[in-house]
Amino acid sequence: MQIRQADKHMRTSLRGIAKRAKEEPKHRFGNLYSLLNEKNLVECFPQLNRKAAPGVDAVDWKTFESNLKENVSHLARSLKEKRYKAKLVRRRNIPKPGGKQRPLGIPVIGDKLVQTAAAQILSAIYEQDFLPCSHGYRRGKGPQRAALELSQRLHRGRFRWVVDADIRGFFDHIDHEWLLKMLEVRINDRAFLGLIRKWLKAGILEEDGRVVYPITGTPQGGVVSAVLANIYLHYALDLWFEKIVKPRCNGDVMLMRFADDFVCCFQYREDERRFSKVLGKRLGKFLLELSVEKTKVLKFTRFETENNNSFTFLGFEFRWGLSRAGKPLVTMRTARQKFRAALAAIKSWIKKDRSKLGTAELLNKLKQKLQGHFNYYGVSGNCEMLVSAT
Repeated sequence: MQIRQADKHMRTSLRGIAKRAKEEPKHRFGNLYSLLNEKNLVECFPQLNRKAAPGVDAVDWKTFESNLKENVSHLARSLKEKRYKAKLVRRRNIPKPGGKQRPLGIPVIGDKLVQTAAAQILSAIYEQDFLPCSHGYRRGKGPQRAALELSQRLHRGRFRWVVDADIRGFFDHIDHEWLLKMLEVRINDRAFLGLIRKWLKAGILEEDGRVVYPITGTPQGGVVSAVLANIYLHYALDLWFEKIVKPRCNGDVMLMRFADDFVCCFQYREDERRFSKVLGKRLGKFLLELSVEKTKVLKFTRFETENNNSFTFLGFEFRWGLSRAGKPLVTMRTARQKFRAALAAIKSWIKKDRSKLGTAELLNKLKQKLQGHFNYYGVSGNCEMLVSAT
């Protein structure tokens, strides 16, 4: 799709792209780079997180906003003249349960702004291609909705076997060349693809001051990383499951995925066995690896309520139980590990901030944190775990 007027408003342009992508599934889009102009960058700026930590240049949202016109003008000019270079990404390690850490990449504001515009363009195209099984970082979807849909389909369906899968270090092992090949299926714009390559290859400033240049992966925290990750697994997993796995199964099958977290459900054991046998090989083709210690297969039926069979997905523990009327149903409870981590985080926060905040302000912030927990985990059947959190 040739976009001749570079000064089109972003929203209008995105609608046109989405319409063309839906109507012509094999169309390759050109001249997308021209959408990264000054007017569209200004339009994208309010969407940035005002409270996000600054990148390596120590410039935060407020500072950038104070001289917005000049900053965006300089950025747009560097893009137009093909002088744009991605800055170093600041690495910040976030503690995880069990003593592990999750690395986050924090780009500078200027890079975030261009990534926001690029991510919107990618989403306009690929939202038309993504399958219903994909729930991560998509408008109108979300983790709670994915978990609830999984619960309902397990309850109503004839699924008896669940593959609870985990990809080892997914975001760190996305292969750059495979990703760019995938993008070329829908994009015929060397400048736009070159921009994505620059972000993938951008140096990372570690907390100890070292600068490393990645050969694989896309930093978690980068604005464009989420949609790129979805595109990668759309081709590596979702389409394969839909077009190859499903037609070869004898019974009902289902894939439910949120980013790199996914479960596959089967009616028959032989279908599950064939799938489990080839899953690792399929992911390996795209330089991904299953975490053997975190991936498990379990029998999951309404007749197994006494065997305590359960699995965890998106912070919820799923198991068959009995309703008050004695009828089998799939229950959702806060996963024990998530529950302990939430309590530990709140206790740590109280110890850290109670001397800095007055009683009223401390209670107000605590209320906000608990409300967020209740909003997510407040599903039918989870009352006991919610009460425990208080």
